[in-house]
Amino acid sequence: MPTILVIEDDSAIRRGLSDALTFAGYEVLQAPDGLAGMEKAQRATFDLVLLDLVLPHHSGFEILTALRDHRPGTPVIILSARGEEPDRIKGLKLGADDYVVKPFSIRELLARVEAVLRRSPERPDPLAKIPFPGGIADLERMEVRYAEGGREELSEREADLIRYLGMHRGRAISREELLRRVWRIEPRQSETRTIDMHIAHLRAKLRDDGQNPSLILTVRGKGYMLAIDASAATA
Repeated sequence: MPTILVIEDDSAIRRGLSDALTFAGYEVLQAPDGLAGMEKAQRATFDLVLLDLVLPHHSGFEILTALRDHRPGTPVIILSARGEEPDRIKGLKLGADDYVVKPFSIRELLARVEAVLRRSPERPDPLAKIPFPGGIADLERMEVRYAEGGREELSEREADLIRYLGMHRGRAISREELLRRVWRIEPRQSETRTIDMHIAHLRAKLRDDGQNPSLILTVRGKGYMLAIDASAATA
């Protein structure tokens, strides 16, 4: 069941969207201003964002820019009363998937949400290759290749795991989020050790010191974070 983050400061619109989305079968997260929106956009777990442009504290454009930096594959639909062409062009150039001008029909919006979610899995992999000191993780070939020669195969789960960490570089990812987003299961306490085991295997293949790692970091009380600059991953 997809989860949608609604960032909207008008309480009546936010409540109406939440009710309509919930009735349509979606899970809904809400943020009433730009501050909460920025926090949830970078830390929460969701599949799509409905984003107002005019918000207190942080504008929708600022949140969209942060999303594209930290979560480049996340689909975003802008909802705005500002329907002027320059605003629409700016939103789309910053990476929004759609732009809906208020007032809008709930039926039309739900159709657009469904269309964007349907398209999003077809996007090209933005992290086909992740370079690291001493080699490269090739996620298309499912292998790690070392600069001095030699290679190690990556399992499908290991490739998905490093891809997800790379797409959210600079953010500590909890074990629970990894289970939801990579394993696609609801987390139980007994399953979090699975994450630790796969991280250990990845570190070994990246030749990252498990006792003092420098590539896949353990962030105490939060989870794991990829320290490699994955912005060069398409090289």
